[in-house]
Amino acid sequence: MDPSAPVLVTGGTGYLASWIVRYLLEDGRTVRATVRNPNKPKGMEHLHALSEQHPGRLTLHKADLLDDGSFDDAMPGCELVIHTASPFVLGKIRNPQEQFVRPALDGTRNVLGSVNRTDSVKRVVLTSSCAAVHGDNIDMQGKEILTDTDWNTTSTVDHQPYPYSKTVAEREAWRMQAEQDRWDLVTVNPSLVLGPSLTSASESGSMTTMRHFTDMSMALGAPALEFGVVDVRDAARTHIAAGFTPSAHGRYIASSETVSMLDIGRTLRANFGKRLSFPNRELPKAMIKLMAPAAGLTRKFVDLNVGWPVRFDNARTRADLGVEFRPAAESVTEHYRQMISR
Repeated sequence: MDPSAPVLVTGGTGYLASWIVRYLLEDGRTVRATVRNPNKPKGMEHLHALSEQHPGRLTLHKADLLDDGSFDDAMPGCELVIHTASPFVLGKIRNPQEQFVRPALDGTRNVLGSVNRTDSVKRVVLTSSCAAVHGDNIDMQGKEILTDTDWNTTSTVDHQPYPYSKTVAEREAWRMQAEQDRWDLVTVNPSLVLGPSLTSASESGSMTTMRHFTDMSMALGAPALEFGVVDVRDAARTHIAAGFTPSAHGRYIASSETVSMLDIGRTLRANFGKRLSFPNRELPKAMIKLMAPAAGLTRKFVDLNVGWPVRFDNARTRADLGVEFRPAAESVTEHYRQMISR
């Protein structure tokens, strides 16, 4: 990689992408960030601030995942493309194929189509997800730990459509990479991303998860639900290391450790005192299953996830990329502190 070549980061206003942009600039890189509307008056203040702090090294470029060819203009001269942009759905899921799957697939094809047309690009780092490693916690049955060789084979457009969309999008990226030999592909598969945000305008799954600890939805208790957690800053550093480590290859799990909803409640109690919104016990699975529809969950989801453990192997990420992960409690605490300060 030519250290003076610009790095393209798609979805530059995003929760994770913003940290990638910041760290690249602090490392002395020149960055091109794609956004849907560079002239948008709100939501890009943090990028404008970064541009002022690093004069001449950050430019914003208009591009949309579903606008074919829209990434062509920003890409020439870039040797590394970090593709973080992904569809985000706000509100009720009425048509998962159109809301999740088609945008994820078409967005991947659009960005990689531009890569195929841009001779300067040598490597693409794609933000995938641990959701492409497994669909439900029960998928870990018979295994001690989930690794980068595991794939989600159980999600469908009707059951767990978001994990399904991440899986088909990553598989499509690997298919497109295999059809040529100029650029290589590395994927980063984060678990639930927590930690401080550089912007209050960003929405993500982490925001939705942490709101459960403010809206009293777990005042009676929490489901016995486990998931991996990674700090947003560590996930950002993983992407950058994946881009600039010559030997990097394949898929890299970005996950610090497994926590439960009750674990998060206990961490928050230890740091912010006793609040009714912080659960201090786990509810029986039968009760969770009964209340599932009112909470926006399916009973099938409860059957296949609540009460089942999940573990992710980050050994190759630490060994190959030199990334060390913060404890989940630190990420949870900083995330919540920022939420209540706002």
